[in-house]
Amino acid sequence: MLTLGEIAERTGSELIGDPEQQVAGVCTLQNGRPDCIAFLANPRYRKYLADTHAGAVFVTRELAEQCPVAALVNDNPYLAYARAAALLAPPRALEPGVHPSAVVAEDAVVDPSAQIAAQAVVESGADIGPGVLVGPGCVVGRDVRIGADTRLVANVTLCEGVRLGVRCLLHPGVVVGSDGFGIARDGARWVKVPQLGGVRIGDDVEIGANTTIDRGALEDTVIESGVKLDNQIQIAHNVQIGENTAIAGCAGISGSARIGRNCMIAGGVGVVGHLEIADGVVVTGMSMVTRSIPEPGVYSSGLPAQPNEQWNRITARLRRLDDMARRLRELERRLEQGEDAD
Repeated sequence: MLTLGEIAERTGSELIGDPEQQVAGVCTLQNGRPDCIAFLANPRYRKYLADTHAGAVFVTRELAEQCPVAALVNDNPYLAYARAAALLAPPRALEPGVHPSAVVAEDAVVDPSAQIAAQAVVESGADIGPGVLVGPGCVVGRDVRIGADTRLVANVTLCEGVRLGVRCLLHPGVVVGSDGFGIARDGARWVKVPQLGGVRIGDDVEIGANTTIDRGALEDTVIESGVKLDNQIQIAHNVQIGENTAIAGCAGISGSARIGRNCMIAGGVGVVGHLEIADGVVVTGMSMVTRSIPEPGVYSSGLPAQPNEQWNRITARLRRLDDMARRLRELERRLEQGEDAD
């Protein structure tokens, strides 16, 4: 439990209400409870503010007077809420030590404050830093390095030589350091190209469930500090992703692509290999990036869903585009030559 006064101070918010009011958790505006805090960041949810039963709400200054309960005024209510939620629901404390069912190589280094959970495997030469959680069923491969306070939730696989920074969070099913898709043509057959690089991941990186990051072919795949990756993303070999870039679910980044700092890549985006995306680029959902993007900005190529009948009409017109373009060129040629367009 915390008081509203403590939460206001620790989130940099201005409190309009009783600083001694107790708070136990967080909630939504629609399903608020008197001992919880909600937030209002999206204008679509403004209609729920007047009737909320939450004990307090993070709001911007312009909405503070409309808040029927205690108001925590902040220019960025969602960020303030995130910080409050972290205070009210901290991660479960570790239980340092090695579970009896875990397998740890004799020459592996495991800090005494780390926790190695049930059925985990830590292979030869691995180095597990202070406060690290290696959750149940995880595999930490040969010569892997894991920085302090990093958490592998469950069934995470770190292949040989992977480097993880401090305070990273890897969700269930993540695979880091599997072979990249390197194959060479030999007539009608394919020959595997050995993948001899590694994967280097910076500090404060979060990787969502079942996301895969391939090792480099020769040099390393690099994920810089502060990167946030959603679930079920494919990062191919030798990709480089700059600091504080966020990538949403089901995106696919092809080999040797370079993505800059502070980018936002929406769900389902595909990025072709060997191209570069500048710092500060936003790519909207289901877009296909086939050329380098040298300037910051918002880029789109996906078509939004439409009523089926309307889409069928558009598709029919698309099929006639080549014929329409040919006829237009012919009309332009006749006009230029002074011929009768009829």
